Amino acid sequence: MAMTKILVDGKEIDVPAEYTLLQACEAAGAEIPRFCYHERLSIAGNCRMCLVEVAGSPKPVASCAWGVRDCRPGPKGELPSVKTKSPMVKKAREGVMEFLLINHPLDCPICDQGGECDLQDQAMGYGVDTSRFAENKRAVEDKYLGALVKTSMTRCIQCTRCVRFSTEVCGVPEMGLTGRGEDVEITTYLESALTSELQGNLVDICPVGALTSKPYAFAARPWELGKTQSIDVMDAVGSAIRVDTRGREVMRILPRVNEAINEEWISDKTRHVIDGLRTQRLDRPFIRESGKLRAASWSEAFAAIAAKVGRLDGKRIGAIAGDLAAVEEMFALKELLAKMGSSNLATQNGDAFDPKTGRASYIFNPTIAGIEQADALLIVGANPRKEAAVLNARIRKRWRTGNLKIGLIGDKTDLTYSYEHLGAGTDTLSDLATGKHSFADTLKNAKNAIVLVGAGAGGRKDGAAVFALAAKLAGDFGAIKDGWNGFGVLHNSASQVGALDVGFAPGEGALTAAQMTTYGMLDVLFSLGADEINVPDGTFVIYIGTHGDKGAHRADVILPGAAYTEKSGIFVNTEGRVQMASRAAFPPGDAREDWAIIRALSEVLGKKLPYDSQTQLRQAMFKATPHLMRIDQIEAGDVAALKTLASRGGSVEKSAFKSPVVDFYLTNPIARASATMAECSRLASGQILTAAE
Repeated sequence: MAMTKILVDGKEIDVPAEYTLLQACEAAGAEIPRFCYHERLSIAGNCRMCLVEVAGSPKPVASCAWGVRDCRPGPKGELPSVKTKSPMVKKAREGVMEFLLINHPLDCPICDQGGECDLQDQAMGYGVDTSRFAENKRAVEDKYLGALVKTSMTRCIQCTRCVRFSTEVCGVPEMGLTGRGEDVEITTYLESALTSELQGNLVDICPVGALTSKPYAFAARPWELGKTQSIDVMDAVGSAIRVDTRGREVMRILPRVNEAINEEWISDKTRHVIDGLRTQRLDRPFIRESGKLRAASWSEAFAAIAAKVGRLDGKRIGAIAGDLAAVEEMFALKELLAKMGSSNLATQNGDAFDPKTGRASYIFNPTIAGIEQADALLIVGANPRKEAAVLNARIRKRWRTGNLKIGLIGDKTDLTYSYEHLGAGTDTLSDLATGKHSFADTLKNAKNAIVLVGAGAGGRKDGAAVFALAAKLAGDFGAIKDGWNGFGVLHNSASQVGALDVGFAPGEGALTAAQMTTYGMLDVLFSLGADEINVPDGTFVIYIGTHGDKGAHRADVILPGAAYTEKSGIFVNTEGRVQMASRAAFPPGDAREDWAIIRALSEVLGKKLPYDSQTQLRQAMFKATPHLMRIDQIEAGDVAALKTLASRGGSVEKSAFKSPVVDFYLTNPIARASATMAECSRLASGQILTAAE
């Protein structure tokens, strides 16, 4: 990379020639105000707030759109010089700010952006206290954008960030500018609701209060909220989030920047699922008596379980973990079942995975950031847009560079980027593996190829064989080599990788999830928030969970647990990165943290677990699985695991792949309890077509 010397405010610095002046000034420690420039979007250069003085230029220059390599040396060969604090720059900034505020309303007291508004902050820092403008301000009609984004278009300063975001990052070009001059307006095509799964980020991106969060409207001010850094569990990506609470209530969720995973975006489900944390909550234990559930005390509930479990044979007891379970409670439940002589452990869609093969066989080995090195991608039985919206944006980001060729085996849907649809089912995969398809050459010739296998393949009866075939294909086509492991499993539940890491999977000769949910196989089932399974009659179900969802309706005893914002818990994302979700609020009523429920129950059953605090539990867990203590790191899988996986073989059934996510907005109990998610779901399915305003 060629470096260029440049003077910023009289200070000499070395920057790459491809930097813009704005980047160079920031590298030199100068602060440049901006409204339209955003480092993850293309350059528009239309707000003019970033004007700087360049030596030799008669007028100020927009630093966001001026390259360092375009700067000329002085007449005597002096270094190019940029001033960011000169009188010319000060006057330019004040002039631009005065223009921006000509039509901007005095809405700050009632504006949701108040207190975290770029326009407010920069008017304070760079503006003047008077305006020379006496005419009436213009007004713009508000637009209907759907259930998540509320508009106050009179506040808009036409920075076009939202237009660029929806076109470039979302890949759903639904916003644009119409009109000219004073009549310019930002609008959606025919004022219909936005359809992207990432539209909530428009609110973060908008530098003024023109686009605000509809569910959060007038709910709180930023300075009254407690802020907790945490991890999202709505999918297996593990996006970095900030949970804002007031008292005991979660008020909103915002993204944190994490370049390795979500950059600075989060999906709409991550952001707006929070009203589901308040509704339909289980806040005390329940026992089913003569067909009806009745509220009970903890001791009554434990007694009912003890009476049922008593002297049962361990082979007739099982446990299934749901999508939102943290590693701690799965570890505790596994130990409790072991003391009862049972190794019937499973997750809802995990029957296809075998932790004994090795870690590389069930994580996304290329890593999420690694997608940006890939030049060929084969998607097998997955719909990343629905199963991992943020990861899909990363695939799109790489595709936009023109260096990524994509092939898909599975449902043909709009993924926001173009791909070659190779076929729908396993026969296409077999054809490809034998090189009968032209895409085979694309994979073979690629420097860094990725074979992405979706959770939709894992939920099938022949799932293990599909994974073996995909791993064999990845090995044969050179997707796995020194310094690059291109075999990746895209999970869609936050608990899956963690479960496999601690061995929460069927032991030797134990029952799988499919067998446990077959009539007559089990007497007692511990359901750790498993709401996507059907338990047959005749099985006594102990449900540890947070919401009155399907699992609770089927339960014989309900033990109320804590949601992901109400406990500290370790989760492992789809790439095998260990992450810690932090407690932001407390569980409601008599509900308790899940590991504590299992620990208390173990004592009543006479199988007392040897830890009295979460710290002790974690110590035991780290002893068994050491890599879990390295937070935010990925314990890389051993490539030998993929050879083992590939050699397993097995026969695949000839049927089409189906994504496990039927409705993006309603994938888990918290989402199904959320009114916002329900409205998004209705909008997405076309049940509401027009503005319901």
